[in-house]
Amino acid sequence: MDTSDKRPFGFWTATALVVGGMIGSGIFMMPAALAPFGWTGSLAWIVSIAGALAIAYTIGRMAQAMPEATGAVAITGAALGEFPGVLVGWSYWVSVWCANAAIATAAASYLAAIFPPLNATPWSGALTSIALLWLLTLLNLAGARAAGRFQVVTTILKLAPLIAVIVIAVSLGVGGDVHLPALPTGHAVIVSMATAVTLTLFPLVGFESAGVAAERVRNPARNIMRASMAGTAVTGLLYILVCSAIVLILSADTVAKSSAPFALFVGQFWGSGASLLVALFAAIAAIGALNGWVLIQGEVPLGMARAGLLPAWFARVSRRDVPIRVLVVSSALATALILCTASPTLGGVFQFMAILASCATLWLYFAVCVAALVRRIAVPAAAIGLAFSLFAFWGAGWEAAGLSVVLMLTAVPLYFLRPKTSLAEQPA
Repeated sequence: MDTSDKRPFGFWTATALVVGGMIGSGIFMMPAALAPFGWTGSLAWIVSIAGALAIAYTIGRMAQAMPEATGAVAITGAALGEFPGVLVGWSYWVSVWCANAAIATAAASYLAAIFPPLNATPWSGALTSIALLWLLTLLNLAGARAAGRFQVVTTILKLAPLIAVIVIAVSLGVGGDVHLPALPTGHAVIVSMATAVTLTLFPLVGFESAGVAAERVRNPARNIMRASMAGTAVTGLLYILVCSAIVLILSADTVAKSSAPFALFVGQFWGSGASLLVALFAAIAAIGALNGWVLIQGEVPLGMARAGLLPAWFARVSRRDVPIRVLVVSSALATALILCTASPTLGGVFQFMAILASCATLWLYFAVCVAALVRRIAVPAAAIGLAFSLFAFWGAGWEAAGLSVVLMLTAVPLYFLRPKTSLAEQPA
């Protein structure tokens, strides 16, 4: 097989995977969630981005030190042992397909803002979400190269709403039409910071995408570090600018009650036509994020199986090196979750599962930082990332953190079914 087919992602595609995985449905709803926090929300972005950059740097350094590893999950298994590797990887996989259910539903709701019949009833909305999920699953079944090209295109398009908000904010600032709220007192910042940091973490999840899909990246020792740091820094800067602009320029009460704060902001200054256009680009953003995460949901178990951390069943691939079985199972589980949310009475369960997905991802961040400290690699960055992960666990709440542990432990039977050696070490 040609190397370019097995590792089709260069620097730009790997960066698009990072940016595309981060800019999805989360950021387009985040201004409403952060509106009550005012300036504290802007400070929380800085804290969360600093933590994400520390973890991204740690993942990049670990990839440089262990270029033979098939991804960040395999790195934790090699550094901490097979059992922790299985637990962490399984938890991350659960978080990915749970997040895909949430992102598919969000994409459907954005499309419904333009075509209301798509979400006229709970069932029509669920079917729209499922259709999007399986369309992108089919795209990924065609191979990583096709999914990577789609990711580059959607990443470019999804930046449009963010740029529109920045343009409006800059024009208002130049014209002297901005009246910002007063800065909070030190006590108010301390009291609300933990909650705000937890909220701002959700849209940042995805900065580890290049490290997780290391097996698809050319020259991983060089490109994973560059793609992770560049993608996280650029996306984080955009997040601070656009979210702070919406929260600080508009009325906090108005933003907090909006189901589409980006469309609200653009529509107030550029009219209803521009508002619908922003809704379209928001849908593209969610679809692009869904494409990237569908790719990741297949790569996580595949990388673990090739490292000997899961049974060989998970390592079966097609002629195009696509883990068809794992992709189908993952999307089937996400479909089941979407169908559960078709009942209005389960809306709260679905919202909790979205929080659970982010909480489950924290186990990977925690484990990578511990692995780096054990190997004495990027010690300052790993220590910062570890402290940030623990702080985020605390902010997520004991219920979500506890359930993430329960789901993680369902991988224990698979640990005893794993092969004695990795697939790479087995004789041909």
